[in-house]
Amino acid sequence: QLQLAESGGGLVQPGGSLRVSCTASGRTLEYYAIGWFRQAPGQERERISCINVRDGRTYTADSVRGRFTVSRDNAKNAVYLQMNSLKPEDTAVYYCAADPGNYVCPLHPESWGQGTQVTVSS
Repeated sequence: QLQLAESGGGLVQPGGSLRVSCTASGRTLEYYAIGWFRQAPGQERERISCINVRDGRTYTADSVRGRFTVSRDNAKNAVYLQMNSLKPEDTAVYYCAADPGNYVCPLHPESWGQGTQVTVSS
């Protein structure tokens, strides 16, 4: 069974950068679509970026395009989200999710990570 674990969150000042990781165990991510989602208190969950691990197709939401970049490292069985020019409104819990379909973004995730908190504040 695929298990996901996010890491790399923390406190960063506005304008700063963070890279969060989604590391898999139990199965290879090679045949999965991985999505990055975030949820701030009192707000709905937002899908922000995705990657098809096999062929590298990506999706990035308008709200973060130009600032966030998704990538994968098949050798490490991991997907990353590089976040630059962070803003206070990026503060949220960030989750990754996996779907075994040949999509760019997960449609029916099989697995979710536990989330990692990202706080952007001075």
